[in-house]
Amino acid sequence: MQRQVTSSTTGIRWLSFRLSEVDKLDDLTTFLAAEAQSGTIAWDVQSRAAKRFHLTYTEVEEAILELSLIPLRYRRNGNLITPPDQLRLLKSSVAVIGCGGLGGYIVEETARLGIGRIVVVDPDRFEEHNLNRQPFSTLRTVGMPKVEAAVQRVTEINPVVTVVPVREAFSRINSGVILKDIDVAVDALDTIAARIELAETCDALSIPMVYGTVGGWYGQVATQMPGTGNVWKILKNYPDGEGIEKVAGVPSFGPAVIAGLETAEVCKILLNQGNLLQGRMLFINLLDMEVEEIALPNTK
Repeated sequence: MQRQVTSSTTGIRWLSFRLSEVDKLDDLTTFLAAEAQSGTIAWDVQSRAAKRFHLTYTEVEEAILELSLIPLRYRRNGNLITPPDQLRLLKSSVAVIGCGGLGGYIVEETARLGIGRIVVVDPDRFEEHNLNRQPFSTLRTVGMPKVEAAVQRVTEINPVVTVVPVREAFSRINSGVILKDIDVAVDALDTIAARIELAETCDALSIPMVYGTVGGWYGQVATQMPGTGNVWKILKNYPDGEGIEKVAGVPSFGPAVIAGLETAEVCKILLNQGNLLQGRMLFINLLDMEVEEIALPNTK
C-alpha cells in the first residue's frame, strides 16, 4: 500500500513539474514577443530572459529562433541566414584543429556566425612571434595557452557559443574523443603529415572536413566529403614535408583570407546550401590577385 502512495505522489510531482515547464515556456514566449523590436531580440533582453526564467542563454536563443525572431547580433546576416538556418547553426558542432593564424580567425568567424559548439584543439602557448598574424595573440596573451585565449575571446563575442578547449595535439589516439558528435572538422594545422592524419580520420568517421593552408602570398582551400579522399589527392606527393607556412612565412592578411573561405564552406555544409569545393581546389595568389580552380582526380 505504501508503494502505491509513493508512486502516486511521484507521478503527481512529475506532472506538476511538466506543467510548470510548459507555463515557463508560455511565459517566455509572451515575454520575447513583447520585447521584440522589428523582429529582433537585443542581447539585454536575452540576458534578462535567461535570468528571469532560469534558463541558459542557449535555451533562450532556441526559443527566440523558434518564434522566427532573430537575435540582434545576427541581424546583418540579413536574408542569407533565416531563423531556421540560424537555429540549425546553433545546434551544430564544429571542430577547429589548430588555433594559430588560420584557426584563430576560423574560431572567431564561426562564433560570430552563431555555431553553437566549437571544439578548439591546440597544444601550444602564444609566443611573441605570433603577434603578426594570430588574432588571439596580444602582448597580454603571450605565454597563455591558445585554447584558453579562444575561450575568453568567444565569451566576449557571443556567450551563447560553447567553446570546448582541448590543449592537446590532434592524433589518431585522441581523435575519437575530439571528433565525437562533430558535424564538420576544419583544418588549421601547420604540417602536411598532421593534415593527412586528420583527413584520413575524418574519412573513417564519415565527417566532412574543410582543408586550408596558407604561406607567403599563397593559399589553398578545398572540401573533403566522406569517401572522396580529396585532401590525400592534394597532399599525397608531399606526405613527409613541412607545411608551406613554415617554409614561406605568413603575413597578417593571408590567414584572414583563407579562414574566411574555409568558414564559408563550413556554413554551406551545415546549411546544405551552395556548391562546395568538392572535386576541386582553389589556389589563391594574393600577389597577383588571381584565383585558380584546380580539378582533382575522380578516383580516390
